[in-house]
Amino acid sequence: MPVETPAADSFREDLVASGVVIKTEDLAKVYVMGAEEVHALRGVNLEIRKGEYVAIMGPSGSGKSTLMNLIGCLDSPSSGKYWLAGRLVSELDDDELAYIRNKEIGFVFQTFNLLPRATALHNVELPLIYNGTPAEERIERAKKTLEMVDLIPRMMHKPNELSGGQRQRVAIARALVNSPSIILADEPTGNLDSQTGEEIMGIFERLHHQGNTIILVTHEHDIAQHAHRIIHIRDGKIFSDEMVKK
Repeated sequence: MPVETPAADSFREDLVASGVVIKTEDLAKVYVMGAEEVHALRGVNLEIRKGEYVAIMGPSGSGKSTLMNLIGCLDSPSSGKYWLAGRLVSELDDDELAYIRNKEIGFVFQTFNLLPRATALHNVELPLIYNGTPAEERIERAKKTLEMVDLIPRMMHKPNELSGGQRQRVAIARALVNSPSIILADEPTGNLDSQTGEEIMGIFERLHHQGNTIILVTHEHDIAQHAHRIIHIRDGKIFSDEMVKK
């Protein structure tokens, strides 16, 4: 058996060939808080294939949001390995990571994270502005994405003129505008009433049918049931990983 070198490890053709877009190996994250060490993740081994719809559940402090941040390349692990689309993330430079966050992964957060003085259209345009897309193409793509979430009539409204559900639709459109293959959603219905939350989950269902890989962090059991696979995290480790019977 030949010894695997770090260079050979940095790109895994076998993962790409088998459709695995996300693979973690003994992933750990330790935060130093003064004299104390907080072990947020304690060796997570996970595989997610292209086109899967996965919910990550766990109580507050279980490590689910930390795992989401690592998967989204918003943070770096203390130890372990993470391959995204076959590439070892620790080997990527800042420009490559920025490209992934802008083009390959769409983020949806509980708090919407919209610019308060900008219209819905301009908020959706933002990722295209950051990557230098020409203005005419930018506006056209932003409008098409707002149409996907049924928000064209409200596209010139600012966030304070929109309901919570409409703001989340703007946030989803912003996440989709670069046509990412992976959507990461952290408690996307947390600030919404139950009916509006179900409408938002309907949008994720459509996106999944269109081929997106969706990873959803939630503490709500009924929201998790929309996914096809539920991973429970407890004390920084995967406690259970099971398919949802439909």
